Amino acid sequence: MFARLRSDIQTILDRDPAARSTWEVITCYPGLHAQWLHRPAHWCWTHDFKWLGRFISHIGRFATGIEIHPGAVIGERVFFDHAMGVVIGETAEVGDGCTIYQGVTLGGTSLYKGAKRHPTLGKNVVVSAGAKVLGGFVVGDGAKIGSNAVVIKPVPPGATAVGIPARIIPSKAGESADVTETKFSAYGITQDDDPVSQALRGLIDNANGQDHQIALLWKAIETLSARDKGADCGDCVPEDAARKECFEADKLNELVGK
Repeated sequence: MFARLRSDIQTILDRDPAARSTWEVITCYPGLHAQWLHRPAHWCWTHDFKWLGRFISHIGRFATGIEIHPGAVIGERVFFDHAMGVVIGETAEVGDGCTIYQGVTLGGTSLYKGAKRHPTLGKNVVVSAGAKVLGGFVVGDGAKIGSNAVVIKPVPPGATAVGIPARIIPSKAGESADVTETKFSAYGITQDDDPVSQALRGLIDNANGQDHQIALLWKAIETLSARDKGADCGDCVPEDAARKECFEADKLNELVGK
């Protein structure tokens, strides 16, 4: 038991740069308190002390702002960061090493008692602030759920889900949200995972290429015009022609975060 308590504390010290000491973690982290209250509540629930389990869960919700149903299964080294307003349903399962931020809901979409109504998170999943994962499906190991995403279908291992409803972005080779690695990103998403940002960067690159081609065409026309001046045809290049590239691709890419 004490080994797991030490593991809980060390998990927070490893993942939260704002955590300065063990004493601070023990006294000032409601996500840790919620887990410690959930364990006796879950024990009561699985040993047929249903009301007592619900009552302990109710106390935990009142004390921490985090609602974890006593029937939910929470793995080891799970980190609830900030976590105010988190709701985890009865049949939800949270795998080892997951990180869950504030305002997250692991909810159900059916009213059938005894059925698997809530999601299962694999190992090392990151669920960002405000995300809603709704339904009895599996979110694969190392997957990332972007902030405010609404996920209503399975997420493959290592993939990223963003948007409403969530779009699935496949993982790059060998990449995941594994928090034991240095590539872990807080809130589970990077600019490379944002499809809108990717689309904007593509448009900027395309426009920059078009600007370059137009400048080359005007230079070619200017060269031909100068060669044919002896034929008394005048300068055929308009005065307002863009003879130099003026598209500021670098500045626009900075705005979208390239």
